[in-house]
Amino acid sequence: MNMKTIGCFLSLLALATVTALAEAPSADEALASAKAKAAAEHKAIFVHFGASWCGWCKRLDAFLDRPDIKPAFEKYFVPLKLVVQEDDKHKALENPGADAFQERLGGPAGLPYSAFLDATGKLIVNSKLNGSNIGYPAEPAEIDWFLQMMKKAAPNMSADDWKTIETALRSFKRV
Repeated sequence: MNMKTIGCFLSLLALATVTALAEAPSADEALASAKAKAAAEHKAIFVHFGASWCGWCKRLDAFLDRPDIKPAFEKYFVPLKLVVQEDDKHKALENPGADAFQERLGGPAGLPYSAFLDATGKLIVNSKLNGSNIGYPAEPAEIDWFLQMMKKAAPNMSADDWKTIETALRSFKRV
């Protein structure tokens, strides 16, 4: 083999490795990991479906990552974000099988769509209120439903953690 052939081979190998690393895990793989963690830590799973183009999805991601919310939320829930409904340009971001999983949980009905599951993956409650998806809980009725969803999934949530999350949700300002 000459140096040019070896160089081409190494380039193709590197490209294949990067491509393999860039692929999102399947919904089944991601759920299996979340179920194992939830079982080990005695928590429920909070699965939320979103897409790169969805502004409300980004708002939910930012909310869950807030330094005051993340520790309170993750004390009771294993968060699992699955990407769905991407355009052709961003299709590689999708978790294979996530669309079908979302349908099994009562969606799709707009994004973000969310559900709380027990540690075995059984649905506890989804984000549909009176047949409509609440999406990001911004309006009072949506916030009330999201808080009820949390209560169903983690009935032993402390009053302080509950209040932290409720206060943050209710302080939301529409831009």
